[in-house]
Amino acid sequence: MKKLLYFSFIFLFAQNLSAQKIQILIDSIHSSFRGLSVVDNNILWVSGSNGTVGKSLDGGKTWKWMIVKGFEKSDFRDIEAFDKKAAVIMAVAEPAFILRTSDGGENWNVVLEDNTKGMFLDAMEFWNIQSGIVIGDPINNRFFIGRTFDGGKTWRGIPLQNEPIADSGEACFASSGTNIRKLNKAEAVFVSGGLSSNIFIRDKKINIPILQGKGSTGANSIAVKNSKTMVVVGGDFMKKNDTDKNCVITTDGGLTWVTPKTPPTGYRSCVEYLYKNTWITCGLNGVDISEDNGMNWENISKESFNVCRKAKKGNAVYLAGNGRVGKLIE
Repeated sequence: MKKLLYFSFIFLFAQNLSAQKIQILIDSIHSSFRGLSVVDNNILWVSGSNGTVGKSLDGGKTWKWMIVKGFEKSDFRDIEAFDKKAAVIMAVAEPAFILRTSDGGENWNVVLEDNTKGMFLDAMEFWNIQSGIVIGDPINNRFFIGRTFDGGKTWRGIPLQNEPIADSGEACFASSGTNIRKLNKAEAVFVSGGLSSNIFIRDKKINIPILQGKGSTGANSIAVKNSKTMVVVGGDFMKKNDTDKNCVITTDGGLTWVTPKTPPTGYRSCVEYLYKNTWITCGLNGVDISEDNGMNWENISKESFNVCRKAKKGNAVYLAGNGRVGKLIE
């Protein structure tokens, strides 16, 4: 009887995973999407290359597409949307810009412009509709950190002496807007890659056992379940099918790390916590799901995506990539 119950559980687990799939909503937009913000089950915004921003108010059935005037060649690698009217977008470099709209994308105002040589913004994160943070690659061996306390209307850098110190050849990847995340109501955590790959928690810098040592390797994304349990993904974006050290997990706030028994099926640019013990991750060669806090991953799609995000208010999960937007169907 025990064996029968055990095999019944395994069958139901496998059946549940196999029922999950990715529905393609859009697959023909001339832009590489790396920014995705899901307000609720129906409102989502995407941002990407060629100055492109998209918005849907009906769960991806219909879209409003816009090219931001004056920024037609910009690459908007991250976006934070607050509702159907207000959103903030981040253009990575040369110079680095942050823009904000309050009228649904009809008009965009520049709220941060930085012409500093070497400035390259990587990702934004917001604790709430007022308080947010942006991270940029190191300049003079210190990561740039900017803060906003008015919903992205104004930004300012933190004092130079408080900027985290980077190792030689260490930087962040602007691959999905998710290498910095809120850790709790007041703090954020971020991960780096390159020649050295670390996690920065409060005043601690901890090397993580993910693939590192080259400019194309390291941590790309972190997702937080709580202040103790976090999953980090990455690998080598030049080797999309390589599973070597592409995911690490901590359950003690970063003190110790383990690698999955069954890793994601390649390089991964984004990971997102969903509910209970369930997580989703995506990359250039597909999408994987874990239902045991990242210890085992099951591939559910071979479609390429850069970013996956869960609704801030709701349970819908959307993905975005090279010209396409998808939705997790369970």
